[in-house]
Amino acid sequence: MTRGMVIIGAGECGGRAALALRDLGYEGPVTLVGDEPHLPYERPPLSKEAMASEAPEIKAIASDVLLAEKSIRHIHSVQAVAIDRAAHMVRLSDGSVLPYDKLLLATGSTPRKLPMPGLGSRCVYLRTFADALAIRAHLSAGNRIAIVGGGFIGLELAAAARKLGASVTVIEAQPRILMRGVPAEIAGIIHAAHVAEGVRILCGDGIASVADDGKEVCIALAGGQQIAADLAIIGIGAVPVTGLAAEAGLTIDNGIAVDAQLRSSDPDIFAAGDCCSFPLAVYGGRRVRLEAWRNAQEQGALAARNMLGAGEAHAAVPWFWSDQYGLSLQIAGLSDEGRSVVRRDLGDGAFILFHLAEDGRLVAASGIGPGNAVARDIRLAEMLIGKRAKPAREALGSQAIKLKSLLAA
Repeated sequence: MTRGMVIIGAGECGGRAALALRDLGYEGPVTLVGDEPHLPYERPPLSKEAMASEAPEIKAIASDVLLAEKSIRHIHSVQAVAIDRAAHMVRLSDGSVLPYDKLLLATGSTPRKLPMPGLGSRCVYLRTFADALAIRAHLSAGNRIAIVGGGFIGLELAAAARKLGASVTVIEAQPRILMRGVPAEIAGIIHAAHVAEGVRILCGDGIASVADDGKEVCIALAGGQQIAADLAIIGIGAVPVTGLAAEAGLTIDNGIAVDAQLRSSDPDIFAAGDCCSFPLAVYGGRRVRLEAWRNAQEQGALAARNMLGAGEAHAAVPWFWSDQYGLSLQIAGLSDEGRSVVRRDLGDGAFILFHLAEDGRLVAASGIGPGNAVARDIRLAEMLIGKRAKPAREALGSQAIKLKSLLAA
């Protein structure tokens, strides 16, 4: 029986890993297993372009032709149900068995469920292209959309729904939107942009009950307010898909626990993307789990290299972005590592907040502005973070001093 490389999860991360194995010259069998009927595709457009489009399309990262050219076997619409680590085999839901030399788990994450009774067919989550199509069908003038959760996904969907003429209410239990990883100053600008576009945002109020009778959803808040909607979209975070790994006895720690080379507690099983937690060298080995498009890309490629024996440690600086109403928000690094903040104005309302650790090291940069106004400086800040640089506060705050010159120093 010929073994080879098996990848469970045919999303961004798994798809990139399969392609990278071939680009690196691996000639053995490569099998990509996914539970959706589609080709590997990018998920960020699901809450952005797919919602704004009249006829949403999948943004595939590889065609059937390309997969065939590279001899990548893509098994779709099935689930991996068990890993036999001793025999180096994966059992699929259709009864078939895949032998492996090395196995990559790129199982991603799944929306966190709202833990209360009363949710019916008009209470939905966004994860797949099918979910996006179902939501898109409700985003039209006259429809009332309630969004539970004021994070990136919820707010991007709010922007799309308003663009299409629906009325939108965002419900956030925390004191403000974007509590996780976004400075209050930048969150305030996003909040104001949504209000200016007609979005109603209710913060600091929990949900007491939900009643979904199939015709409309009635949400009662703890403070007494009642919200009636034609559709309730729940976006309260994501949880890593770890069931398969846990049942196989792999170590779980806020995701499948991997080392710096993305190896799990079994040296022949790797994990990458949203499903895994890993030590981040630039933050002293702090274990993190990232739900981000670029991280999925980078780790897919890194896992492929290390499945082939490269022994390379993950060294990338985290990077996130969101586009709403012509504003681009970009964050490099982890802002919760910072103890003080320096602001740099870029003109036209754009600015960057630099987050510094106690020892003066730059640990994150958060920027917002129209279009690509912050992109270049955020990229330079990312490089400074990677170098563990300690730039002078005055230099960071001065428009007259180019960040590139700080990098050279």
